[in-house]
Amino acid sequence: MLDALEVVTTVVVGVMVGVEFSVVFVMNRILNALPEDSGQLGHAHGGRMLGAVMPFWYIGSLVLSAAWAIAGWHHPGAGLVVTAAALLILSVIMSILLLVPINNRNKTWTPDNRPADWKQQLNRWERFHYVRVAVIIAAFTLLVAALT
Repeated sequence: MLDALEVVTTVVVGVMVGVEFSVVFVMNRILNALPEDSGQLGHAHGGRMLGAVMPFWYIGSLVLSAAWAIAGWHHPGAGLVVTAAALLILSVIMSILLLVPINNRNKTWTPDNRPADWKQQLNRWERFHYVRVAVIIAAFTLLVAALT
């Protein structure tokens, strides 16, 4: 049973890392290259779509990691899993305090109602997102290392 939990957790966190990596290094670059209104509308739509899914994915990843840490407490690699879970907690805290407030504003913007500093706000979100991606990559790396 622990083996299945390890695999499921690693896959769920790994796919989440892949999605977030592609947001920052692929999707945002594509959206930022579009004409102003199209890019802003794309960011808003992405904020609505991923903003609805990612909270469950982040919390689910954290719960799975915590379950693995508890179930495998006396197994090799438990410290790595606990550290990974701590990093996932950090990613959730970062999301709630730094990224979600900006996303909640962004997802309501249209070309008619967006604030004058909308680009600066999206750039700020992107900077925070870079850090969050680094944190979840580190967590994923620790989970993979704990498998060996």
